[in-house]
Amino acid sequence: MKLKYLWGILIWTVLFSACATMGNKPVSDKRQAVQEMKNEVLSDLYKIKPDVKSQIKSAPGYAVFSNANVKIIFASVGGGYGVVKNNRTGKQTYMKMGELGIGLGLGVKDFRVVFVFHTLETLERFVEQGWAFGVQADAAAKAGNKGAAVGGEATIDNITIYQITESGLALQATIKGTKYWKDTELN
Repeated sequence: MKLKYLWGILIWTVLFSACATMGNKPVSDKRQAVQEMKNEVLSDLYKIKPDVKSQIKSAPGYAVFSNANVKIIFASVGGGYGVVKNNRTGKQTYMKMGELGIGLGLGVKDFRVVFVFHTLETLERFVEQGWAFGVQADAAAKAGNKGAAVGGEATIDNITIYQITESGLALQATIKGTKYWKDTELN
């Protein structure tokens, strides 16, 4: 009986993550919310790592995403939204994301991720194909300004990735696939 309950929560979480990005607001309000999230995340990142500001400014482009992740025993699901900016053209591409993983853990985590693209080809491939696969091991116990989070920085395939945990309580080690795709409503 308890296993059925957990699977019900997992299925509900997947559906919620895919559909609940920003509700039924007008498109202009949704774009504005994404831009506000982007500006807030970059401001927070610059406070933690001031040198990232010049790295982003000189890069061909960058992306900022907001993501919520739920881990229940053997499965991890998440969803979110964000924007990719091509620094050369100024074009912004609004995107969505979803992730599914397997591994051990339990918890809920709300985090932000910034991608700095070091080549134009990598940026274009991300926007057009948007697929990422990775292994994640982390621990987070944070609520607002209280607690601590292990996030980090990694450079993979000409992309430097910064992760900032907003809030949550999670302990997990998962292998997961993450799909990023263009948001047809906002572009």
